Amino acid sequence: QVQLVESGGGLVQAGGSLRLSCAASGRTVSSSHMGWFRQAPGKEREFVAAISWSGGSTDYADSMKGRFTISRDYYKNTVYLQIDSLNPDDTAVYYCAAGPRAGERRPGWYYYWGQGTQVTVSS
Repeated sequence: QVQLVESGGGLVQAGGSLRLSCAASGRTVSSSHMGWFRQAPGKEREFVAAISWSGGSTDYADSMKGRFTISRDYYKNTVYLQIDSLNPDDTAVYYCAAGPRAGERRPGWYYYWGQGTQVTVSS
C-alpha cells in the first residue's frame, strides 16, 4: 500500500508560480514510479508529468514542457511539481499518483492516488 498526500495548491494570479508537494508513505513507495495529473471542471483527467522511482528519468506532456518541472526527493519520499508562468487554463485539481511503470501517461496504470490539491489561477 502507498499513501499519497498532496499540498501546495491555492489561489494565485496569472504569471505566478506554485510548487506542489506529494508526500508518500507505505511499504513500496521507494520503488514506485510517480506521476502528476490534473483535472479541470468538466474535463477528463490529463497527464502532466512523471518521474521514475530513482528520479533519473522524467517525462512531460507535450503541452506542459517548459513551465512544469517534476522532481523527487528520494529520502524524504516526496515528489514535487513546480509550475511557472501560471495562467487561468492551469486551474484544476492536481493529483499525484504512484504506479509500477516508469513514464506511464495512462491513469489506469497508477494504482494509488492522492486526494488532490486545488490550483486556481486568476486573470
